[in-house]
Amino acid sequence: MTTTFRSAALAMPGKFFRLSPVWRAALGACLLAVLYWGAIASDLYVSEARVVIERSDGIGGNASDFSSLLIGSTASQDLLLLREYLLSTDMLGKLEARLGLRKHYADSRRDPLSRLWFEDAPLERFHAYYLSRVSVEYDDFSHVLVVSAQAYSAGMAHAIAGALVSEGERFMNEMTHRIAAEQVVFIERQVHDQGERLIGARQGLVAYQDANGLVSPRGEVESLSNVVANAEATLADLQVKRNALRDVFTPESSAIQQIDARIGAVQRQIAEQRGRMVSTRGRGLNKVLEEHERLQAAAEFAQDLYKTALGALEKARIESTRKLKNVAVVQSPTRPEYPLLPRRLYNIVVFVLAALMAAGVVELLRAIIRDHRD
Repeated sequence: MTTTFRSAALAMPGKFFRLSPVWRAALGACLLAVLYWGAIASDLYVSEARVVIERSDGIGGNASDFSSLLIGSTASQDLLLLREYLLSTDMLGKLEARLGLRKHYADSRRDPLSRLWFEDAPLERFHAYYLSRVSVEYDDFSHVLVVSAQAYSAGMAHAIAGALVSEGERFMNEMTHRIAAEQVVFIERQVHDQGERLIGARQGLVAYQDANGLVSPRGEVESLSNVVANAEATLADLQVKRNALRDVFTPESSAIQQIDARIGAVQRQIAEQRGRMVSTRGRGLNKVLEEHERLQAAAEFAQDLYKTALGALEKARIESTRKLKNVAVVQSPTRPEYPLLPRRLYNIVVFVLAALMAAGVVELLRAIIRDHRD
């Protein structure tokens, strides 16, 4: 039996070399894959954190509120913006200065296929490598940002994930405070403009009152209306008395002439007061009243706008000092105890199956071509 096993072992190299070049290449690739993932590939530790963005502004989404401009985006937009920042070259520069990523990822003790080949690699290549080791994914179902960092040591993976979370929180705070400060400056300009508008409207109203010698045209009109109403009542009484006297006295009598004089005086008074209220030359109290009310309405509207702007300014100043958006950590960066990558057995099995299937397909095509030639 020993002789049988020995002869079989000696025959295996001969059988290998009798295989077609395609199968030999496939088996060679499989052996290299087993050698790489089984013995050469370096362990990679993965640290993961989950964060959401909370709003502490207390605004219910009223679009007409000045302060709602401070919260310009929804939670999903904020998370996507945070994702872009965490994957940016700016974030990479901060991590390099803080943790020395180039030295860690370019460690010559690691396998050459997974590490950064040159510690002084150009920024573009370093950033591409960074994107292969750091993942920031947005879960649109739970509205959570999943931050994942890979490194050759558990401590470095945890440090990278923690730095990403802390820098992300700092970025969101700075951004919201900058927007709030810009909004305060904008509203301050609006308050100044509305104040100037209010002053102009009030000065225009006072100048019109001085030009017409009336503080309250409406009160003057009401007073004249009362005078005319009383005069019309007196005129009616006098006319009743005159009709009664005509049955007793002749028109030339002193009693009739006296009451006619009183009736004429009352009629002239009524005509004079009505002429003051309404004039065909455009200077009647009705025209003065209309223009005065227009100027007064403009002044009141300017005052309301000024009050609104003052309230918005005070609210914006309060909001600018608050933490409007907070990066809340749902899951703190994990401290890995076991290297999750590479998935050695899985990678070996998948690669072997794919190589053998590819070799089989190529061999099938070669056989078909040979049959057609024959």
